[in-house]
Amino acid sequence: MSAKEKKGKKGEADGFTLLEVIIAISILTFGLLAVATMQTTAIRGNYNANRITEATTVGQDRLEELLGLPYGHGDLSDPAGGGATNHPNPPTPTATVGYTINYTVESDVPVTNSKLIRLTVSWQDKGVQKQTLLTCVKPQLL
Repeated sequence: MSAKEKKGKKGEADGFTLLEVIIAISILTFGLLAVATMQTTAIRGNYNANRITEATTVGQDRLEELLGLPYGHGDLSDPAGGGATNHPNPPTPTATVGYTINYTVESDVPVTNSKLIRLTVSWQDKGVQKQTLLTCVKPQLL
């Protein structure tokens, strides 16, 4: 093989043109921006999931306290009988700071000798009121 054949055709240069480099950088930049947007969305989603998990845990703790009370306890009272009695803002331990707990108790719902407890945990998140609802039935054990 001659030296001329090794070099290839006359006028061909090795490397990339400026246009190819600009297109490659543009594609890379577009991909990085997409990843950055996805990352901020994931962070926001994790924050919301954390708040919902905390609210649910606080609500479950309070609901377990209510289920541990005797059937006739005052916190489970329904003086009207069959109607919902609202129990706003019960004493809250320090773990519930930032959350408001309200619950209602209905007697003989869904069946006789039982109480339906609906517990709502509310909180403010960036100026928006959010809440989670937990429901449980406490039977009267004979």
